[in-house]
Amino acid sequence: MMIEKSTTRHIRIYTAEVINNELVPNDKVLTLDVDPDNEFNWSEESLQKVYRKFDELVENSSGQELTEYNLRRIGSDLEHFIRSLLQKGEISYNLGARVRNYSMGLPRVESTETEGKYI
Repeated sequence: MMIEKSTTRHIRIYTAEVINNELVPNDKVLTLDVDPDNEFNWSEESLQKVYRKFDELVENSSGQELTEYNLRRIGSDLEHFIRSLLQKGEISYNLGARVRNYSMGLPRVESTETEGKYI
């Protein structure tokens, strides 16, 4: 059995479970890896929101095959959800990250002209 996966910039989904720090193929389990490059600063609450959204998306696709296409759709929806968290200020860019490319847009800079707006 092969592992199906969906990889976006900030989301990796595998049809596998983690056993002894190794991915073991399992077509009945989805494993989610959020922000593997640590591009963002996460609170426990914001990370839990991503996991809840993931559970909701998986539940909504219940009964469908775990194909690469279906996994990619879930991953893409989660990318949009992460962007919304960034826009709301619930997460922020990790300025100490190995690579900074601002893939979700420029960081927020608060000033009197931009206060409350996302740039």
